[in-house]
Amino acid sequence: MRRILKYFLWVFVSAAFLLFALAFFSTDMFRQFGAKPSGARLAKLKASKLYDGKALQNPSEYGPNDMGPYLAMMKDYLFGGEQREPKKQIQTVALDLQALSQKKSDGIRFAWIGHSTVLLDIDGVRLLTDPMLSPRCSPSSLFGPKRFHEVKVPDEIFETLDAVILSHDHFDHLDLKTIERLADFSTPFYVPLGVGAHLEFWGIKPERIHEHDWGDSSTFAVDRLTLISTPARHFSGRAITRNQTLWSSWVIKSPSHSIYFSGDSGYHGGFREIGAQYGPFDLSMIEMSAYSEKYWPTLHMWPEQAVQAHQDVSAEIMLPIHWGTFNLALHAWNEPPERLVRAADSAGVEIVTPRPGQLVDLDLLPEQEFWWRD
Repeated sequence: MRRILKYFLWVFVSAAFLLFALAFFSTDMFRQFGAKPSGARLAKLKASKLYDGKALQNPSEYGPNDMGPYLAMMKDYLFGGEQREPKKQIQTVALDLQALSQKKSDGIRFAWIGHSTVLLDIDGVRLLTDPMLSPRCSPSSLFGPKRFHEVKVPDEIFETLDAVILSHDHFDHLDLKTIERLADFSTPFYVPLGVGAHLEFWGIKPERIHEHDWGDSSTFAVDRLTLISTPARHFSGRAITRNQTLWSSWVIKSPSHSIYFSGDSGYHGGFREIGAQYGPFDLSMIEMSAYSEKYWPTLHMWPEQAVQAHQDVSAEIMLPIHWGTFNLALHAWNEPPERLVRAADSAGVEIVTPRPGQLVDLDLLPEQEFWWRD
């Protein structure tokens, strides 16, 4: 019996080593982990009121980041009956390059590329949020959650960007390959504390990187737009070490319009404070997927909480993000939009759920399409 156990242990270790070797030699896996903050960047991070001497932490009034029992979670992950991926590839809409050749000089226009990546025009300024365009959100090109749909963003779109906004450094929000494509342009990056270490390590020049603590703001594009880093209830880290970089939501304001971008966040009382201080907003972009009410109830919002957050920040129209792109949780892939539609109808909240790539003008919303039911 002992010999059999040793044999299975040897097989397991050998298989694990082989998979690791395949991942390493087929990708620049270790480069994917980025770099740790150091020098002046680290000093600024340690000066944050969110730094407890070892790492950054959510405010105590938000409560702990609860995680359920690991073994039970793995059992549900391996044997749960949910359909966590669509049965066929999601059909996207090709970006309207002719329309995008001209920025919207007055008002808001956007294209949800997938997950938390959104191309925004606000009063003549063009932004890209959480650029993640790779087939997998993983350090490896062979393993990890695979995208449900194709994504094609040509470099000619990158040439027109006025800024890139990052919410935090997780693989599904900050993608090495996409950053390498953006490195060839002069676009500035607006990021939470410490995240600039990854960008600089990957080839972004330091003068293009603007790091923010909660409450910090930047004005750019000849004073046409202001970005303000605001609270979120989440965590960070691309390797074993956690919370050595900050996570944020963002307020995006022009003289006549405003947008709220939640990044990743569990529900928290700070949403009401953001609404009172910076609202109302024309558009909210709020995450509403990859939740687990059982195993990680404070790290992501489920759809009903997302609707409440939208109301808390005093926004008019809601664009749900962080869904329909990767298998990152234990629920069915199309559960979040169904729950969202019911919650929004009940609360009288107007939502817009375009297909990935579809260009939407906030002044002329398309008819609601339940495309995920296809």
